[in-house]
This record gives sequence, C-alpha cells and structure tokens, in this order.
Amino acid sequence: MASIISGSVTGADGWERGALPPAKQGEAAIPSAPDPRSLDVLICRLESIASLSDEERDAIRSLPAKTRVLKPGQDIVRDGDKPSQCCLLLSGWACRYKQLENGRRQIFSFHIPGDIPDLQSLHIHTMNHSLATLTESTVAFIQHESLLDLIERFPRLAAILWRETLNDAAAFREWMIGIGRRTAFERMAHLFCELYLRLQAVGLARSYRCPLPITQVELGDALGLSNVHISRVLKEMREQNLVTLRGGSLTIGAWDELTRAAGFDPTYLHLEK
Repeated sequence: MASIISGSVTGADGWERGALPPAKQGEAAIPSAPDPRSLDVLICRLESIASLSDEERDAIRSLPAKTRVLKPGQDIVRDGDKPSQCCLLLSGWACRYKQLENGRRQIFSFHIPGDIPDLQSLHIHTMNHSLATLTESTVAFIQHESLLDLIERFPRLAAILWRETLNDAAAFREWMIGIGRRTAFERMAHLFCELYLRLQAVGLARSYRCPLPITQVELGDALGLSNVHISRVLKEMREQNLVTLRGGSLTIGAWDELTRAAGFDPTYLHLEK
C-alpha cells in the first residue's frame, strides 16, 4: 500500500510527531495504550455509549479477527474498494480522507483505538473515501459475515452498532459546521475538545492531558487551513495558556475557557461516561 502521509512537520512552536514525554512532577501521566492483542478496546468504546451484558462482551471477545501492524501512512481501505471485512483500530491513530485530482486532501475524521471507521461497509458496499493510518497502528480485520452473525445473534449489539454510526454522522455535521461557519480559532479549539473527550471515554486521557500524534499538515487537511494558519492559531492558543502541544501530546490548560472559545457542546458525542 502506498504511503499518503507526509513526514513529520515541526512548526514555529516546536510541535512535531514523536514519543510522548514523561510526565513532569505533579502532572498526571497519559494512560498507556491498550493491549493490541485484545478486542476489549471495542467493548470499552461501545460501553462509552451504551451498556453491555457479560454475554455480549464475551461474544465480542470471541469474534474471529486477523491482526496486522501497519506503518504510518498506509491505506487500510481505498476509495472505490469493495471490502469484505471491517477494521477495528486496536492501537494507533487513523483518518478518513478524500484525495482530489489536484493532489489536495480533505480529512473527514480522526480515529483512535476502539473505533471501527469503516463499519458502514457492512451495508454500503463500495467505499467513496479512503482510510489510512496516521501512526504505526495495530488493526484487527473482522469479516463482514462474522459481524453479521454477531448482530443476528445479539440484536442489542446491532442497535448499539447502529447508534455508533449515527454518532459518526453527528460528528460529521459538527465538522461541516466548523469548516463552514467557525473561525480558524474556534474550529481548532472545537477539535481539541472533541478529541480529548473521545480519548477520555476509552481511558486514554485524564487530567486534561492526552496523546495527539498528528502533524500540523494533518490538522490543516482536517480543518481546511494552511500550515501557516495552523501555526498562527497554535501560537495564539499557547499565549492564552489554553493548550500546549509538545512531543505528540496535548495539555489543556484551561478547559472552561477552551470550550467557551469553541462554542463546544459535547451532546453530539452522545457519551454516557
């Protein structure tokens, strides 16, 4: 698979992709990544939006899956593909994107452990966008027939997975509002709030600190902004002590102020924990 992601980018603020720094004295460490051998990350994700029974958890754990470790910038599924399986992100980060004929790219969403970014391929058989890794990632591939069998045996799981796709659509609407109507500052603040809460829901963020292993170029492709504009907004946020980005991690210095600046209402995430 061809690489689609540029190399690491260092901006004026010194932010670049890299290993997370150790926590400073008195600062909470970022929770460690999930066990890449376990499907419990999917259970954790689904339980952030609904309750599961012990039987449903066991059924998810027993799903047959083939696991692969992918390098950064690898396409998992491409625009025009007709996949026969879905992918579950066990570790690492990925994004949905569309490449235009002139080479420009629009990122539609960022994905974290526990996400099944191509769940819609169960019922929409031809992909109209691509899905790629942003970092080294461990991915579990689950055949459509196995997922269809699961939801036939457990109708509540079918409803929960359907709810997950509806939540996905709600996030798309928020991103559309951001690109169409929010200022650059507002849309970036909104994205940081969203990612922090999503990571917190699956146990990968706490004390307003979380991993953020994406480059300024990738942020620009998601927010519709140039690299220069991204650098300018990040500098402004840092000067206001709202956020600090360093070594692939995000620290939010003033949550209430950040949410006010973004006009952020987390209702669209439909999180229950």
